[in-house]
Amino acid sequence: MAIFRVFTRAAEVVTRAAEVVTRAAGVVALAAGALLAAGCDTISSDLSGFSQSFSQPTPAEAARWAADPNDRENARRGTILLANAPWGGTEAYVRMYRLYAEDALDPLVRAAALQALGRHGDPQDAQLVAKSLPSPFRQVRLAAAKALQRLHDPAVADLLWPRLVDANEDSDVRTEIAIALGQYPAPAVFNALVAALSQRELAVNIAAVDALRTMTGMDHGVDEDAWLTHMATAKQPFVESPVYLYPVFARELDIWDHLLFWNPTVFESPDVPIGMKVLGVRRTSELAGEAPAPATEPGS
Repeated sequence: MAIFRVFTRAAEVVTRAAEVVTRAAGVVALAAGALLAAGCDTISSDLSGFSQSFSQPTPAEAARWAADPNDRENARRGTILLANAPWGGTEAYVRMYRLYAEDALDPLVRAAALQALGRHGDPQDAQLVAKSLPSPFRQVRLAAAKALQRLHDPAVADLLWPRLVDANEDSDVRTEIAIALGQYPAPAVFNALVAALSQRELAVNIAAVDALRTMTGMDHGVDEDAWLTHMATAKQPFVESPVYLYPVFARELDIWDHLLFWNPTVFESPDVPIGMKVLGVRRTSELAGEAPAPATEPGS
């Protein structure tokens, strides 16, 4: 029967991202309604319960989960849901993220809080996040490195680059640290990135080259000598205003994304870290010493 093919497809989609799971549940609910109209009461009841198990939690439920002191899994899930919600930057939630990032004993809860601070924190949170870089838990260190790609504070640069040249650090953590360092043009950071070019992991090498390109405007690939020569001979080794954008996840849309057109898939765009000054056209209100232009009538 067609309904069982839909059911099987929905079960496979569960392994995809959370938003796709929610959409698949909607398709299953529609199929259950069709069976109910056809008289298949038992099957439709079962499928209705199945679809409800994948329904999107309400904001109130997510908040209750996040603040649950007795269930670490609820705290982790709720924090992630809030972090990815448009209202996740509410001050009360940000205070909770900070509390978890500082004191949570469960590494997955702390990692979720660090992720949330990367999205909704202030530049001052960068140093709080950086405290988790030496954590004994890889997931926490990885979350801290990724969050510091989105929070700009030059004071954390000297906390980041020693982790990049630490041979005992996991390669995926070093890769994310190299990406984060691209926003801090400084001799110590430059030297650490050049040293990372000799590390065995290709992902670390590529991230280090990209960071070096961003801060210098030059491209010497993985040639360590060429980069060191540039630093020694260039009158101005770093570009005046490096354009650093933190990376985001994206993928090609599949057939399900196109079929479910009423709930389109939207990915983040790369952006400037919170706290990084961007030089460009200034707003009228920011022009010091200049009076605002007089208002004009439309068509004048």
